[in-house]
Amino acid sequence: MNELELIQQLRAGDELAFKSLVENYQDLVYNTALGVVQNSEDAEDVAQEVFIQVYRSIDQFKGDARLSTWIYRITTTKALDHIRSRKRKKRFAFITSLFGPNDELIHEPVDFQHPGVALDRKEQAALLFRMIDQLPENQKVAFTLHKSEELSYQEIADVMQLSVSAVESLLFRARQNLRKLLEKYYQQNNSQGK
Repeated sequence: MNELELIQQLRAGDELAFKSLVENYQDLVYNTALGVVQNSEDAEDVAQEVFIQVYRSIDQFKGDARLSTWIYRITTTKALDHIRSRKRKKRFAFITSLFGPNDELIHEPVDFQHPGVALDRKEQAALLFRMIDQLPENQKVAFTLHKSEELSYQEIADVMQLSVSAVESLLFRARQNLRKLLEKYYQQNNSQGK
């Protein structure tokens, strides 16, 4: 079934078409959500929300972009909404649970394991994802779509509804910010080890 047939069948309320949609796009949605929310249970929740939204709003899909682009757009929006909601609820409890009275890190945030990361690189990946999580939202989304999902600049521009040059700028700033965050992290850890 091609994309146009799938969309037509979804609009007709065909349950098999919805099942096909989920099967075809579940990895894309889950991995994108996981790259943004960095928690497997939250990524599953976001994925459910995404497919519910796609089902409910398929009539609003104009076809001016590929279906996958539209689904990426919904996924990143839902993932960012989820983070905003989670941050509002947990901001102070989270900070106080991580840091002691002198702002020293008591323990590392746990439970982020991206399926695409080899076991021997999990620790480095966890550090990188913690740093990515500190980026401004647009930089975080662009970086995740480019590095985790391997989308082209044009595809990211379509998903984020930006120009290609704006995406290039976001990715450039994201790399600069990540470099600064990682340098700061390693400087702090090296000075503590002395």
